[in-house]
Amino acid sequence: MANSSIVDINGQPFTLPDLEEQQTEASAKVAQLRNHYGEHPSSGLAPAKLAAILREAEQGNLIRQCELAEDMEEKDAHIQSELGKRRLAMQSVDWNIVPPPNASANEVRDAEMIEELLRSATWLDDAVFDAGDGILKGFSNQELKWEYADKTHFIADAEWRDPSWFQISPDNRNQLTLRDGSYNGETLRQFGWISHIAKAKSGYLARNGLARVLAWPFLFKNYSVRDLAEFLEIYGLPMRLGKYPAGASDREKLTLLRAVMSIGHNAGGIIPKGMEIEFEKAADGASDPFMAMVNWCERSQSKAILGGTLTSQADGKSSTNALGNVHNEVRQEIRDADLKALAATLTRDVIYPLYVLNGKSFSSPRRIPRLEYDLNEGEDLAQFVQPLKGLVEVGVGIPVSWVHEKTKIPEAVKGEPVLTLSKETAPPPNQTALAALAATDGSGETDEVELLLENVQQRTTEHTTDILDQLRHAVDSADSLEQLQEQLLALQIDTADLEKVMSQALTVAALAGRYELLQDAE
Repeated sequence: MANSSIVDINGQPFTLPDLEEQQTEASAKVAQLRNHYGEHPSSGLAPAKLAAILREAEQGNLIRQCELAEDMEEKDAHIQSELGKRRLAMQSVDWNIVPPPNASANEVRDAEMIEELLRSATWLDDAVFDAGDGILKGFSNQELKWEYADKTHFIADAEWRDPSWFQISPDNRNQLTLRDGSYNGETLRQFGWISHIAKAKSGYLARNGLARVLAWPFLFKNYSVRDLAEFLEIYGLPMRLGKYPAGASDREKLTLLRAVMSIGHNAGGIIPKGMEIEFEKAADGASDPFMAMVNWCERSQSKAILGGTLTSQADGKSSTNALGNVHNEVRQEIRDADLKALAATLTRDVIYPLYVLNGKSFSSPRRIPRLEYDLNEGEDLAQFVQPLKGLVEVGVGIPVSWVHEKTKIPEAVKGEPVLTLSKETAPPPNQTALAALAATDGSGETDEVELLLENVQQRTTEHTTDILDQLRHAVDSADSLEQLQEQLLALQIDTADLEKVMSQALTVAALAGRYELLQDAE
């Protein structure tokens, strides 16, 4: 591949090297990093050692901090579980390649070409997952492997690189370089890396990651787990006390000591005559203090990683459904922030190189396609449709595109079959009854129906008037709302007759309605 002079996403010109050769393979000084193996600094971790590791990282040496973060994720199942939730959540959201604003036809076609390349890429899902490694360590680097075929430059793979391969540039505390044995390190090649920075907090690159926050709960939890294991080893076992006679030799004392130490496991043993072994009261104590410390550490880790505890732990006291939903919303906000940061990284390190090398419409780094994640959640149709219908009825102009966006229902393309309401309506439920009524001779007179209605209305009025009189007397005689409430509760209103009359009234109304329909039909 011939060299060419182009500009990076910041508009700075640079010479494009041979993309078919990865940077970590092109230089012997950098290639030696492949022989680097971790030293597992979590072994024998103590507060002084941890402080020294963190201080080293601030000074540009990231090796031990990154290796400690790796140990924490391997040794602490809780940290691994919570980080896994954040990393896997990033893979469950769909994405699109969006052309620049007011895009021309050529820019739209280039955006579609890039999306087609990425949709067919087999490495992209792994790249998104590996980019999530930066959540713990503060950064994640993947080296791109380029290939050229059918007049197209495309990315064949993105290989994750161990964070301990990198160092902080002495001249720029926010710049990563490869450890090649030099003071400054080797600058990362343009178009050769996906270099994702995941900020857990503001600060220089060495202090961005969650590893520095989680390291202290990890240390304290290890102390508590160790103490708990020692407690469980001796709890419930009787104290074994050996007694030797005066004048016993060192050899006899040693024999007695071995018998005392082994008799608890072997349930038997021998000792010289004249010596004794006594079993004192078993050790007292409880595991609650140790577990309280372990639980505090795990809750702190959950808060740091997911923003809450109710999506990972339930204590049976504060873990209500409503509060759990609030915590889940916080976790969703964290996911959205992770994806927005990742979208910016992929736009810079993947979309832009593909556009520069393959696009026909490239003119400026300020007008490029970008990767966007679809972070909108579909509305609940049962709760969305009725309020929407009310707004439309009062004249609110609602764009159809907005409804499609909110409900996550795709818009139909021209000529595509769509769902419609059936023109055949179900027969009215009383159609059979009306037909039967129409089959009769219909000899009833209108005057008789009206008299029946008046009779029902009169009987209903009598019952309602009696009830209203009782309520009016209670209101007039009450001196306060509390007294009125007591009197209303004490009232014994018999509604049986009223209910019977109302039932008759509904029946009469139904018959009258049917009668009028039949008369109109004739």
